[in-house]
Amino acid sequence: MSNFRTPIKNARGLGSAKTGTEHFVHQRLTATALVALTIWFLVFVLSLMGADYVTATAAIARPWNAMLLVGFLVAMFWHAQLGLQVVLEDYVHNSLLALAVQTTVKFIAVLGAIVSVFAVARIALGN
Repeated sequence: MSNFRTPIKNARGLGSAKTGTEHFVHQRLTATALVALTIWFLVFVLSLMGADYVTATAAIARPWNAMLLVGFLVAMFWHAQLGLQVVLEDYVHNSLLALAVQTTVKFIAVLGAIVSVFAVARIALGN
């Protein structure tokens, strides 16, 4: 009897996957955070134009600048990973390849965020 069931009949009643809204909200929150943080970052970088290495590291070492820079980096990598996830879900149809590429993207995003935050922390703490 189950041989005569269509795929839509099997899927009915299962409800939503309940992850789409969370992904949508995270993407919008990181985008909103990036608007403000990108404006700050551009002003910060433009204020350092022509500055020497010591002046630039001293500016990054200030607590507010270091915290905003870390926030910018984390939001940027998170937003990039979320955006690439959507693109990969839409265009990579081989499930094994999709899993491999999604895992690679997440790994690179986390690694990039860790390395970036470590670099800011190292400058901010004086090493």
